[in-house]
Amino acid sequence: MNRFFSETVKSLTPYVPGEQPKDGRFIKLNTNENPYPPAPGVERVLRELPAEIVKLYPDPEAIALRSAIADFYGVDPAWVFAGNGSDEVLAFLFQAFFGREDRIAFPDITYSFYPVYAKLYSIPFVTVPLRDDWSIDFSGYPAGLKGIVLANPNAPTSVGLPSMAIEALLRERPDTLVAVDEAYADFGGESVIPLTARYENLIVVKTMSKSRSFAGLRVGYAIGNPGLIEGLVRVKDSFNSYPLDVVAQRAAAASFRDRDYFFSMRDKVIATRERFVVALRNDGIQVLDSKANFVFASMPGIPGGEVLVYLRERGILVRHFDKPRLDGWVRISMGTDADMEKVAFLLAEMVRQRDGRTAD
Repeated sequence: MNRFFSETVKSLTPYVPGEQPKDGRFIKLNTNENPYPPAPGVERVLRELPAEIVKLYPDPEAIALRSAIADFYGVDPAWVFAGNGSDEVLAFLFQAFFGREDRIAFPDITYSFYPVYAKLYSIPFVTVPLRDDWSIDFSGYPAGLKGIVLANPNAPTSVGLPSMAIEALLRERPDTLVAVDEAYADFGGESVIPLTARYENLIVVKTMSKSRSFAGLRVGYAIGNPGLIEGLVRVKDSFNSYPLDVVAQRAAAASFRDRDYFFSMRDKVIATRERFVVALRNDGIQVLDSKANFVFASMPGIPGGEVLVYLRERGILVRHFDKPRLDGWVRISMGTDADMEKVAFLLAEMVRQRDGRTAD
């Protein structure tokens, strides 16, 4: 049936999501999900929502949710857009602001949906190599760009930029739209949301999947000046006026109202990450400084694909990316303390076996 594909679809290499096992026998550390449940108010919404409400369409403007998000960040609701996961928000962003006559750029190693969207919408793009220390080097980005898209902290490296570096970029390129994907910023990154009030060429995209344990409900949002938000709304209403169902809207609003729970769970994940990083480094494993809910690690002399298989055979799923520069690395999401202690033990054992040593 592929004889009916358009030329664009024929040329696509779609995004490949992390493995989603159909049984519960794995410790799942491959898709950056949160190991802890969402806020208690979310459970109350899911338990108490009357079934008959689903016979009506949800609020197409998601006013209650946008107001809850706006209150959390101290912005006006007119500066907030809500969508069906940050991937959809990013897709709308690519359509709203970039076209075939434009050129955009993003790092050569980053979230792999960016080139997929650019190709899907026929947007010319260039990729700029990360520095040797895995940081983003804006000096290498060509002039005349319509947009720069970056994840901060970056994926899959976990490396974060300080907000002042992004502010310098905004000042130097006032005619370039800078889209910052902050999917992981809640875990120690520096958010640039406060800069949206001063720079009309900045839009920030965030997700509830990671720090708010909403991967199964698919809620994402963007914050920027109302002119930019209008562009996203125009695309949404030309595609699907009701992208967020009533359950997701109400549950997400409840999550934003429970500030104390959010900060306590975020801090718990950060503390686990820091203990895990120390454990790996103590065993001679290279780990990049992480500002995300995952780490990027390299076992000395062991290809990342081997690490992936080794851990999978022992009931643990991690992620490996089949690219030359990433061959020796794996991305490991944060689970519970018990999960990470097991992973640290197994990786230390793998290193010892490769070195010909035995455990004490």
